[in-house]
Amino acid sequence: MTDSASTLDNTEATAASPSIAQAANDLRAAAGERAREFVHTAESRAAALKDRAIESAQHLRQTAAEKSQHLRESATEHWQETRVKAQEFHSTAEDYIRQNPTKCVLGALGVGFLIGLITRR
Repeated sequence: MTDSASTLDNTEATAASPSIAQAANDLRAAAGERAREFVHTAESRAAALKDRAIESAQHLRQTAAEKSQHLRESATEHWQETRVKAQEFHSTAEDYIRQNPTKCVLGALGVGFLIGLITRR
């Protein structure tokens, strides 16, 4: 009986070995397929992320260019206004000095005297 039980166990083991090997091969193949699917999914998501990043960078670049152009135009406009005001002030001051030379010279002497007193201390 031990021989027949031993033979049955060997037969079952031999029959089970191919099914275990087959199961391992099937599992290995399924794991490989899953890995390929994962790689494909990761690559497509990375490509989509890259495309979105490129679009965002282009949008930011365009927005920055528009804002810098707007600031440049605004600064040029303010500079022109300041130049006009300075020229007007210069003309007004020159006219005042031509009309009141004595007052201006005495005022300049007084201011110079005060600055001299302050710097001596």
